Amino acid sequence: MTDNAAPETLHASCVAIDDAAVLIVGRSGSGKSDLALRLIDRGAMLVSDDYTIVRREGAALRASAPATIAGMIEVRGIGIVPDAHIDDVAIALIVDLDAAVERMPERLARRSICGIPVPVLPLPGFEASTPIKLELALRRLGAQDGA
Repeated sequence: MTDNAAPETLHASCVAIDDAAVLIVGRSGSGKSDLALRLIDRGAMLVSDDYTIVRREGAALRASAPATIAGMIEVRGIGIVPDAHIDDVAIALIVDLDAAVERMPERLARRSICGIPVPVLPLPGFEASTPIKLELALRRLGAQDGA
């Protein structure tokens, strides 16, 4: 895949935590928007809700929102609400709300997007500790990258 590959639109919500984008994937109703909302409450920034545009830039993947939904998030029971958002953030992690969670995984699986492997962390969408676990995993990945 070349650096000029066409962007892909993924069925994923996306937030930025300390300038690192996290794609949140899962079936409809699995908690993508709910988890994004809880992460935003903890200081993350919305990138995109429900659909995310991913493009390759060199050896990195960048995330942004489709123009039609930029700055909007679905809050189940309330509707679509505006929210501050950030655009064009480097993707560091995929959180998969449908995958089985291992108690003590040796390492994270990887999923290729636009020819670039991205670590995948299986987590339950509605568990109270999920935002904290996600943040811990992201910090651990950052520490491993810097090692």
